[in-house]
Amino acid sequence: MATLLRSKLSNVATSVSNKSQAKMSGMFARMGFQAATDEEAVGFAHCDDLDMEHRQGLQMDILKSESGEESGEPPLEGDIHYQRDGTGPLPPSASKEACSELSGQGKPKITAWEAGWNVTNAIQGMFVLGLPYAILHGGYLGLFLIIFAAVVCCYTGKILIACLYEENEDGEIVRVRDSYVDIANACCAPRFPTLGGRIVNVAQIIELVMTCILYVVVSGNLMYNSFPNLPVSQKSWSIIATAVLLPCAFLKNLKAVSKFSLLCTLAHFVINILVIAYCLSRARDWAWDKVKFYIDVKKFPISIGIIVFSYTSQIFLPSLEGNMQNPKEFHCMMNWTHIAACILKGLFALVAYLTWADETKEVITDNLPSTIRAVVNIFLVAKALLSYPLPFFAAVEVLERSLFQDGNRAFFPNCYGGDGRLKSWGLTLRCALVVFTLLMAIYVPHFALLMGLTGSLTGAGLCFLLPSLFHLKLLWRKLLWHHVFFDVAIFVIGGICSVSGFIHSLEGLIEAFRTNAED
Repeated sequence: MATLLRSKLSNVATSVSNKSQAKMSGMFARMGFQAATDEEAVGFAHCDDLDMEHRQGLQMDILKSESGEESGEPPLEGDIHYQRDGTGPLPPSASKEACSELSGQGKPKITAWEAGWNVTNAIQGMFVLGLPYAILHGGYLGLFLIIFAAVVCCYTGKILIACLYEENEDGEIVRVRDSYVDIANACCAPRFPTLGGRIVNVAQIIELVMTCILYVVVSGNLMYNSFPNLPVSQKSWSIIATAVLLPCAFLKNLKAVSKFSLLCTLAHFVINILVIAYCLSRARDWAWDKVKFYIDVKKFPISIGIIVFSYTSQIFLPSLEGNMQNPKEFHCMMNWTHIAACILKGLFALVAYLTWADETKEVITDNLPSTIRAVVNIFLVAKALLSYPLPFFAAVEVLERSLFQDGNRAFFPNCYGGDGRLKSWGLTLRCALVVFTLLMAIYVPHFALLMGLTGSLTGAGLCFLLPSLFHLKLLWRKLLWHHVFFDVAIFVIGGICSVSGFIHSLEGLIEAFRTNAED
């Protein structure tokens, strides 16, 4: 009987270890050990949410057999298993080494430079191509906003990480939370212990889906402007791009896609250098007189959303900081990455605007001469198509876990069969999500409006409003007066910018939707 029990326990432990290693390998792949980087860091947002769910479910307990209960014998030391319902405290007899091994904490962690590389990919990605358009409607105030957004996002990233820690009975600062969702739930406890997490998840899903839509929009826009003589409209190019992306519905993991991500990021930096080099070659014709202090009241709030969206990274920072070799270097890493981003974004936006002035388009590469525009845009389209699976897969995972795989709290039946395969209707829903991104791209093919709307709605909320609010709620007794002042100021200013940008972007989208419907 004892041999049978040990055999059973061994099988359970092996199965659990395999699952744990699979999840953690996916997480570390997104942390830089594989080439799994993306300019919007949606892989990290996905990792942050799944890591929270995984940690909640991976609480350990003594595995009690019926024979052991009847005989009153104590359980064998080390006989442990994971309980998905999160019940059962970890007994003292369970060794910390086993817990550490099974939770993946013994795996290599990333350095501050690797963490900085991932943050850089998040905040200096493909969507910086819309920043010159923000300068068009904001002038010098737009440049100031690029600097201001960098300072605020750096600060809110730091205070968000501070919310992960609390002081224990011995006066030591210890990490008691693991994710953005944990922080949100802690702020809403005890009355609504899961409300905050649901709000963060909804914001995350909106941002991920809108990112997918933006990739389809920019693909259609770039192809249409690269080959204007072809009898193919922008809508038709978007449909072609979506047809290429439809296999994303069959994705089981991102292992294959992640191999191309680093190359895409490097190619994007090369493209940025080419654009700047062309602009510098026309330095004699720069229109300095076009950069003014006035703003376009109707369109500048949209520019705010564009700039904020280009800095979004807060959603994955808790997971990133938790996997650093030396978390004390996190603040320094945030400083130099955001300073670098601020300088590069400001120079790129200003130089590009000075080159084309009032003719600056929503996607700056559309202003390039036709001789090099087609080549540059084709590379950008390839990058957009290869980047699409990351936010799509992350959004699908969050939706499936919250709606179909949340145990007794799930709203719908499990979309996976007993053998782990996706059911046919689950696959249909995935395909429907791909088609939804196409329909949005067709009816609202405006890159700047969609980017401004997303930045004003979810970007400002996740980067400005929620971190400052959570910081005040969890640590207000220990905050100095200037921290309280900064948090309140950021919350108020961020709220005003968010509401203003959202209203103006929504008005523009509604107008564009009506125009396209009439056509």
